[in-house]
Amino acid sequence: MELNWTTFILEILNFLVLVWLLKRFFYKPVQDVIARRKQEITAQLDQASGMQQEAQVLRKQYENRLVDWEDERRSARKQLEHEIDQQRLQMIAELQQELDAERKKNDVLAARKAKEQLQLAEVRAMELGARFSAKLLCSVASAELQSKLIELLMAELENLPTARKDTLLTMLENGKDVQVQIVSAYSLDDTQRQSFQNYFDSVLAHQLRYHYSCEIKLIAGVRITIGPWVIHANLYDELGTFASIAHEK
Repeated sequence: MELNWTTFILEILNFLVLVWLLKRFFYKPVQDVIARRKQEITAQLDQASGMQQEAQVLRKQYENRLVDWEDERRSARKQLEHEIDQQRLQMIAELQQELDAERKKNDVLAARKAKEQLQLAEVRAMELGARFSAKLLCSVASAELQSKLIELLMAELENLPTARKDTLLTMLENGKDVQVQIVSAYSLDDTQRQSFQNYFDSVLAHQLRYHYSCEIKLIAGVRITIGPWVIHANLYDELGTFASIAHEK
């Protein structure tokens, strides 16, 4: 087989033209596409790397935030427990104060009740004593006892202070026509009546009218009324005073 150099040369030329055409119209655009694709991939990789870094940063921030949240939760829990303890202690203190106040109130009420019962017992005892004294005095009442009471009264009147006498004169409106009422349990004899008249006439130094009467309820003794001035020297009035003192207590 003979080599056809003309055909060989034409084949070479065709091959070179083909290579030039491929390089011109195919290889270069493909390289451009590959370069662009490579740039896009590089950009995507860079973006992915940035996103990964951001994700790591966010994850770190999230982890740190979780730690902070846990610390805040512990702190809030401790604060809440402290406030609960303080509130509990305050409520216990207030309850203790209320119990102390109620206890003191009950103590005061108990003491008052005991005092009232004691006073009531004293009143009853004094009332019983007054009743017993009244019965006893009624059993021993006599004109002689009345005379003793009158003697005691006259002794006290003799020692009456001057200031008291002056007060009596003022109370009697200068002693103009004053009536002296003398009530006795037993009838007064002339000597006793004269003793009263001599005393009041000398003390008041004015005209006086005397009226005598008897009241058996006086038991023994006299009751003398001179204007607004009343003199009690009898067992009935003294027992009444004793009973009134008992009721006042």
